[in-house]
Amino acid sequence: MQEKPYIIIMAGGIGTRFWPHSRRKRPKQFLDILGTGRSLLQMTYDRFLEVADKDRFFVITYKKYVNLVKEQLPELEEHQILSEPNRKNTATCIAYACYKVNSIDPGASMIVTPADHLILQERKFVKTIQKALNAATIEGRLITVGIKPNRPETGYGYIQYLESKNSEEALKVKTFTEKPNIKLAKTFIESGDFVWNSGIFVWKCSSLLSSFQKHMPDVAEIFDEGKEFFGKDAEPDFVSKAYLQVKNISIDYGLMEKSSDVYVILGDFGWSDLGSWYSLHELREKDEHNNVVEANAMLYDTENSFIKVDSEKLVVVEGLKNYLINETENVLLICPLDGEKKFRDFVSNARKKGEDFI
Repeated sequence: MQEKPYIIIMAGGIGTRFWPHSRRKRPKQFLDILGTGRSLLQMTYDRFLEVADKDRFFVITYKKYVNLVKEQLPELEEHQILSEPNRKNTATCIAYACYKVNSIDPGASMIVTPADHLILQERKFVKTIQKALNAATIEGRLITVGIKPNRPETGYGYIQYLESKNSEEALKVKTFTEKPNIKLAKTFIESGDFVWNSGIFVWKCSSLLSSFQKHMPDVAEIFDEGKEFFGKDAEPDFVSKAYLQVKNISIDYGLMEKSSDVYVILGDFGWSDLGSWYSLHELREKDEHNNVVEANAMLYDTENSFIKVDSEKLVVVEGLKNYLINETENVLLICPLDGEKKFRDFVSNARKKGEDFI
């Protein structure tokens, strides 16, 4: 019988596109975005308890969020929370986690998942993950989970695969494409051999280490030097030095796009990366004019908008279409609902007004 995998939850992001609700002191993965009573991180942990035992979980997060992880997941031991000294993107984050797991169990399988995604159909999700684990038993394979698209979405990455008579099996990946324009996204949907890149990965630890050695030898060399430090008091010092030496690059660019051993398992389980207010608007209950209203509000000639303001205030809105109105603590934001490309500018300029605003 196949041993249960290790679960790596990546929880170090800032959640800029959910500002001002998501702040640097408490980013979106630590918020109850969906009103369930559980944060996105907690919901991710709950979901994977169907797949693995709690002693096989690791949460990797930025050093300033370690206490938030402890607060929200008190069932984890201290050594199960991996602290990143700097933000160096997903390739470094995953390399650290992989070398850590390898130091404990060289024969292990791993599932790597973001902390802030929504899964609506959890039974179907677990079945998909089990397929991915089975596919990953073949040495060298790197498995990613692709989501069958239902619209030409420009906010997601896409994976093109080589078609097979049996779409239930792992399909060889042909290309990766980052966030295309709308014309290209429509072409992808029409072609029928593209899926959304979920950012969920499954592999044997040994398969990933081999791939790092082949395609990112600089990263492999740096983390190879830490074998004697993992699980010991010297681990944080080693990790701090390692993070200063590695590049800031995603696992997709650094490794997945270069490897000829990448396969995709197709999934259809009600997935969203909850990347923006726009994506949350798609999921929330709406009024007859397609507005999401989480406020004490009076709306006139307003449609396809998202109004989220503390209920102690009366909000009167007239004449808005496709707009976001959000007041969180000391920031009031009013902007186009699909204007997430400007959010980095918003946050950058808000910092000039004072750290309290970000």
